[in-house]
Amino acid sequence: MVMEADPFMLIEGMTIAGLAVGATQGYIYLRSEYPIAHQILNEALAKAEAANLLGENIQGSGKTFHLEVRLGAGAYICGEETSLLESLEGKRGLVRAKPPLPAIVGLFGQPTIVNNVLSLAAVPYILAEGAKAYADYGMGRSLGTLPFQLAGNIKRGGLVELAFGLTLRELLEDFGGGTFSGRPMRAVQVGGPLGAYLPESQWDTPLDYESFAAVSAVLGHGGVVAFDDTVDMSQQARFAMEFCVVESCGKCTPCRIGSTRGVEVIDRIVNDENREDNLELLNDLCDTMIDGSLCAMGGMTPFPVKSVINHFPEDLHKPVTEDMAS
Repeated sequence: MVMEADPFMLIEGMTIAGLAVGATQGYIYLRSEYPIAHQILNEALAKAEAANLLGENIQGSGKTFHLEVRLGAGAYICGEETSLLESLEGKRGLVRAKPPLPAIVGLFGQPTIVNNVLSLAAVPYILAEGAKAYADYGMGRSLGTLPFQLAGNIKRGGLVELAFGLTLRELLEDFGGGTFSGRPMRAVQVGGPLGAYLPESQWDTPLDYESFAAVSAVLGHGGVVAFDDTVDMSQQARFAMEFCVVESCGKCTPCRIGSTRGVEVIDRIVNDENREDNLELLNDLCDTMIDGSLCAMGGMTPFPVKSVINHFPEDLHKPVTEDMAS
């Protein structure tokens, strides 16, 4: 939405960042699923260059900074910074081992900073209004604002930009209006497809990174998906592992093999095949993926699975449905 509604905010933030670190070339890595953003960004870049806000000798400063948009090919894993760099270089999106960090050896072997759109788009405001004006929003170490995305079984979905610190319950009830179905809300996934599922007992958790980490959850990019009391949480646990099977880059064994085995183990659990032994195996598998994966793709896949084991164990006693088996 930032790229489509105010692309110059991002362009200015990236130009400031580039000049600050002495970079002369910047890239906006955009998913191919956003053709309107692609068109608007390219038009904005052309206008910025025509106004000498980009390119050679910017505003007579003697400084140079070029910026271009590069399209990804729909791979979720390319959201990981080193995999993104591989894709930018025209290679398959495989995660790099670290060290070296991208800040030392990054794109084309050069020092590279990698940040998300919202971080870079906040830079012009901070420089214009001062660091204190930005830090006055939020709480603890989570300063500023975040656009929360309300989706799933929610009455009023969409984007809500708020300062960090509001509780999840306030976001769901005051802004989301409860469930679309009118049935009681049962679970909420926060932070994207690899975020934990939170039961009602955790909905009073403040929306900031530290508070969510304290309850073994992640705030991530602020994605919030609500589920009412008809949801089958065993299916949601299985989906997390299945998502990793599809989206893993395949470079490390814990992620590539662990997710495949995870789907199989969850199927055995819901079919009541040596349930206790397989539950222990699933927990061990999750620990292996967390500790042994190269990046957060495999390292975070166990978060939603473990949250189901800990908070919705009764659903793991249900037989697998035909849809799940497929």
